[in-house]
Amino acid sequence: MKIRNIKPSDHEYMIRVLDEWWGGRHMSNMLPKLFFVHFCETSFIAETNQGRIGFLIGFLSQTQAEEAYIHFVGVHPDFRKQGVGSALYRQFFQTVQKLDRVRVKCVTSPINKDSISYHLRLGFQAEPSETQQDGVPYCLDYDGVGENRVLFTKATNDKLNDVGRRNPRRASSHS
Repeated sequence: MKIRNIKPSDHEYMIRVLDEWWGGRHMSNMLPKLFFVHFCETSFIAETNQGRIGFLIGFLSQTQAEEAYIHFVGVHPDFRKQGVGSALYRQFFQTVQKLDRVRVKCVTSPINKDSISYHLRLGFQAEPSETQQDGVPYCLDYDGVGENRVLFTKATNDKLNDVGRRNPRRASSHS
């Protein structure tokens, strides 16, 4: 697997496959081309000889000089639990740390249990809030009316935990 910076030419392909990667859920409107044009230094594609298998869209905060933000991450369903997401996060953290960012933030929906669990296993902390669902704090209407979000933060000098890798012995024993 190779991790490289995203290019504007990646946009068309990613938009074409994104909804399929999300099980038919309409997500392509989350990735306007501007991310592929203006945030190439901090956004990445994971690829193998089989093609593009994952992406991370991130950027440096223009307002909070010490922060970077992860906007959207996706991994092809056939390549999940193989360390692709962790590798993309690691690349982002290394890049923004070199650019003097000390903190990374991201959000997810409070109903997206897999995303919440994944970020917690990576070592992110959910920011405190008076509103909670299943013990997880979230902000009401963060992304608009009814668009509640769990806010995550992690210091760039904290080690990212490796998550999502299958045990090679276990995977091969089911063949």
